[in-house]
Amino acid sequence: MIAWLNLGSLVLGATAWILPAINIARYDKRSKKWVTLSIVSISACSISLFFQICSFYERIKAEDWTALMDTVSVIASVPAILLIGTIILNVITMYIYRGRTA
Repeated sequence: MIAWLNLGSLVLGATAWILPAINIARYDKRSKKWVTLSIVSISACSISLFFQICSFYERIKAEDWTALMDTVSVIASVPAILLIGTIILNVITMYIYRGRTA
């Protein structure tokens, strides 16, 4: 179960960064779905963070203290990087599309 949560978190985290990058790359093509892609990006980031919390909880339930001690620094820092990166990419998207309607 923990492996699936980690894999899902990784895939959704990558999606959270790829979608705003697509928005930024498609700026010249007059993309009209930029708001939808931004919302999906933020949602993917949120679900990814939720999966990390669930993974942490599963390790606690299994009383796998050594795995918790080994991974707690990564579990604390990587989600912060994901969240900050997603916010920055979506703010850039909103900034470049600010004069357009959805």
